[in-house]
Order: sequence, then C-alpha cells, then structure tokens
Amino acid sequence: MFTKLTKAEKDWILYDVGNSAFILLVSTVMPLYFNSLAEKDGLSSVSYLAYWGYAASAATLCVAFLGPVIGTITDFKGFKKPIFFASVLVGSLLCFMMGFISHWLMFLIFFILAKAVYSSSIIFYDSMLGDITTEERLDSVSSLGYAWGYIGSCIPFVLSLAVILGGKKIGISGSLAMTIAFTITAIWWFVFSLPLLKTYKQTHYIENTKNAIAESFKRLGNTLKNATKHKKIFLFLTSFFFYIDGVYTIIDLATAYGTALGLGSTSLLLALLLTQIVAFPAALTFGRLAQKFDTTRLILLCIFAYLGIAIFAIFLDTQVEFWILAVCVGLFQGGIQALSRSYFTKIIPAEQSGEYFGLMDICGKGAAFLGTASVSLVSQLTGSISAGVGSIAFFFILGIFFFIKTIKTN
Repeated sequence: MFTKLTKAEKDWILYDVGNSAFILLVSTVMPLYFNSLAEKDGLSSVSYLAYWGYAASAATLCVAFLGPVIGTITDFKGFKKPIFFASVLVGSLLCFMMGFISHWLMFLIFFILAKAVYSSSIIFYDSMLGDITTEERLDSVSSLGYAWGYIGSCIPFVLSLAVILGGKKIGISGSLAMTIAFTITAIWWFVFSLPLLKTYKQTHYIENTKNAIAESFKRLGNTLKNATKHKKIFLFLTSFFFYIDGVYTIIDLATAYGTALGLGSTSLLLALLLTQIVAFPAALTFGRLAQKFDTTRLILLCIFAYLGIAIFAIFLDTQVEFWILAVCVGLFQGGIQALSRSYFTKIIPAEQSGEYFGLMDICGKGAAFLGTASVSLVSQLTGSISAGVGSIAFFFILGIFFFIKTIKTN
C-alpha cells in the first residue's frame, strides 16, 4: 500500500501524520484542559462550551480572511515552500507554548493563534496535492493522507494520554503532564513536516512579477468577481460551505459537548481515540471505492451519513451513545474530507491551486465559524446543549441540495 507510492507522495502523506497530532489534541485534550482552567474561575458548563466555541470561531474567521490572500501569493514560483515552512514552525512553537499557560483566557488566545496558523498550513499543504501526484491518483493519495494521518496521530496521542492519566502514579503533576503532552505534539508535528520540506517541488505555478503581493490581490479580486461564471466550481464551493460546516463543528466541539453533558473524561478520550482507529481503514476503503465508483456519489453518501449523525447527536446522553457516535464519525470523516480535497483538485486550474484552495478555505472556515457560533449561541439562548447541536443538521441539508446541483452541472 505505502510502498507503491512515489517518494513525493510519501513525504506529502507524512505531513498529514504530523499535523493530525495537533488537531487530535485540539478535539480531545485541549477542551478538557480548558474546562479545568475555566472551572477554577467558576465558569458554568454552558459558558465553558460557549467560550470554547467562540474561540474556535475566531480562529476560523482569521483564516477565512487571510487564507485566500496568502494562498494566492503561494501560487507564484518559489513562494509556496518557504511560506509553508513558516506556518509549520510558528504553529508548532505556539503548540509548545500552550503547555505552560495556566489561565483560561490566555489559553484561549494562544489556542486561536495556533489553530489559525495550523489551518493556514493546511491550505498550502492541500494545494501541493496536484504537484506531487497525477490526476488519476488524486483520490487514492488524498485518502491515504487522511488514513495515515488518523492512525499516525494515535501514537503521540496515546503517549500524551499515558502521561496525563498515569502521571500521578510516578509523581507527575497534572499541569506538568499537560506540558509534556503539548511538547510531544509540537515535536511530532514539526519532525514529520521535514521530509515534505526537503523534497517538495512546485511544478504548477505562476511566474513571478515585481509586485507579487499587489498582483495577488488583483488576481484574487478577478477570481472572486468571475466566480459565478465557473458554475461547477461555484456550486461545489457553496455545497462545501454548508456540509463541511457540520464536519468541522463536530470535530471542534465533540469533546466539549460530551464534557458539558457530564460524560467521563477518560471514556471521552478513549472514544475519540477509537474514532481515529476506525477512520484509518474507512479512509482507505473510500480511496479504493473512488477507483470504481464516481467520486461525487461517494461524497453525497458521506453527507447523508453525517446528517444522520447530527440528528443522532441531538438525543445523545449516555457514554454508550457517545461511543456509537465516535464510531459513526470515524467511518465517514476521512472519506468526506479526502474525496472533497481530491475532487476540488480535479476541477480547478492546477497553476492556481493555492488561490482556489484559499477560496475553498473561506468556505470551510467560514462554515466552521457559523457552525461553532450557531451551537454556542443556540445553547446559550435556549439553555439546552442538545438544541445547539441540533442546529448542525440544517447545514447538512443545504449541503446535499447544492451538491446535487453540482453533480448535474457539466
């Protein structure tokens, strides 16, 4: 499986292994740590979920504004690798520093910065896909990236979990255990980025101009102005905006939601670890299925599955149900993300990949902003966490509607 890949493809996949450790920490340990910091200042469970949701929304909003501009700049020859390296370096350093923060508000600020930088690196990383493989291998390589990212991120997560849960037995305090967990994740993220940084070559690009930054704004403006003329791309981005909202919101708020419902932290973490383990073979399966079936049909299947997951989450109130939810998310999370990435790569101009993935990120991060903000706001207004989670289903319904339109467009 892995041996049949080219070196460029392997090195690209290894970055998924590295960065996935950070996002797994974000969706599991970080909310629990923030909860402990918030409880010290007397924040309620509803307020805790709301503040965490607002912080996640702020991070995604930052990237929604900056991502397209920076992505457009990276399309110029020789720009993509150094900007990508800067995002990895800054992101891993911020992750490391978070392990030394003991106040909930300062922790949220560093979380927003680290999440924004991480998300920026993903724009550049995704736009590299067309440079490191051929069109007929896009679905397979993209799926392998997510698959190995899921299973690879389990290694630093298990090490961190062992320190957090078993640290007291060997004299490690809770705060020191968290410092070690953040350090492990930061090092893992940075080290696994090195192979890609060493071998990546930008094969699709736009020739440099004297005023590359000013030209980037001009190109981005023209693309936005003419976006509706590229009907298939426009409809897909509209659909993506809605359905990826639910996906990102579930990832960002899963642990926070379970904690607010009063579920045990150890069981929550183990359930989310199960999600990663299930996602590995599931993502590989979707990669193989994409070689036999139309990619659009598989994406549509995943969206319908997530709609069912969102409805099920409304009634979730026991640990057993949370474990079922974790397995269901694992079955479809990798497929919907990997196939969306590879499908988009197929329908955009290769030399403008950074620019278009920046626009895709507007949709993804803009949607995630609305999703987390929606859950937070509805939870506070109604006093019901389940009602807040229920608002996610609405976005999946709109995603299905616009994706069917995408399929029908030539």
